[in-house]
Amino acid sequence: MTEIPAAVHDPDRLRQLAALKADARRMIAAGQTAEAVDALRAATALDLRDVPLWLNLAGVQRAIGDIKAALQSVDAALALEPKAFLGLLLKGSLLERMDQKRAAAVQYGRAIAQAPQGSRVDAATDAALRHAQQVYQAYIADLGRHVRADLGARQAAAGDIESRRIDLFIDATLGTRRLYSQQPTDYCYPGLPAIEFHAREDFPWLAGLEAETANIRDELRAVMVGDADFTPYIAYPDGVPLDQWAALNRSPRWSAYHLFYRGQRVDDHAARCPITMAALANLPQPQAPGRMPAAMFSLLRPHTRIPPHTGVANVRLVVHLPLIVPPACGFRVGNETRQWREGEAWVFDDTIEHEAWNDSDDDRYVFIFDVWNPRLSTAEREMISAVMAAMDRYNDAVPDGSL
Repeated sequence: MTEIPAAVHDPDRLRQLAALKADARRMIAAGQTAEAVDALRAATALDLRDVPLWLNLAGVQRAIGDIKAALQSVDAALALEPKAFLGLLLKGSLLERMDQKRAAAVQYGRAIAQAPQGSRVDAATDAALRHAQQVYQAYIADLGRHVRADLGARQAAAGDIESRRIDLFIDATLGTRRLYSQQPTDYCYPGLPAIEFHAREDFPWLAGLEAETANIRDELRAVMVGDADFTPYIAYPDGVPLDQWAALNRSPRWSAYHLFYRGQRVDDHAARCPITMAALANLPQPQAPGRMPAAMFSLLRPHTRIPPHTGVANVRLVVHLPLIVPPACGFRVGNETRQWREGEAWVFDDTIEHEAWNDSDDDRYVFIFDVWNPRLSTAEREMISAVMAAMDRYNDAVPDGSL
């Protein structure tokens, strides 16, 4: 590898360098681009470490149509500063001029990753950047189509979960979708996969639960009268940082009628909902004194949004059974957004970022409860509960957060 000389400090060379740069600027302004190239070449010979100088030379060489020389000059700049935004952008444009469309798109992608934030570029650079984004997006879209066409029948023959995961793998690799990880606020059990919506076949009892939708909804309607026992789901005490919950703290806009709360059966509520409690009785709800299980009717008022957040522990999953759902309601977990349909349940990992909204003019009601993550053995479940209980005994309290 050729060793690049240190920066210029000799006064005579510095004066020569300044004079050559001034000459080049004057020549460029006068349209004497060929002469400007000569001046800039002489300047780079005096200071091989001047990145802007190399880029100026490359720009003038591009202007006179000497693309090969311009590419050599920009490569000299990038050898000194591999993440130089203007160098990456210029190299992309040179490759595009050479009709190396895919190589140009890849180079544009590198430039976009280094683009300054906000409006810190001039109009010409901004136009070049917008062009780069268009070329790169077209390249990514075409690459995605090519990959999916190549998979063809193999993906079509895969199961629904496998197909969706392959789609996410492709999009994450292309950078068109973000990969979400589990981010439990309190308890993270190792080795459990981050799955946004779990496969129905992992929960054979779902069909039986859905079959009880009408009866469970009837019990909900009975307790809805006056809804005096629906309490705000977010209820932090004074002095606790509210962050994204400021708008919903102690607000009836998102409220709950609890059947199990922090591991305790709410007897007067449960007594009014015998069919719902019977539906829960044979399901694998987690058990941890003072923490789990949880079960409730969840009310989301019109034009209310639950902000993106994550749950407490990945050892449990959350089940939604939609009971009364007007149009314009939705739910997102990680990359996947779904619409609730009355009577169709799903199971999701609430330690992956999720949010919900009701943009309609009517109330939305969903029956929500938790179940053990099915990938935990019986022994693991028992030990997890024991760990939680031991920690709470040591602290002599259950934290404010809910499970």
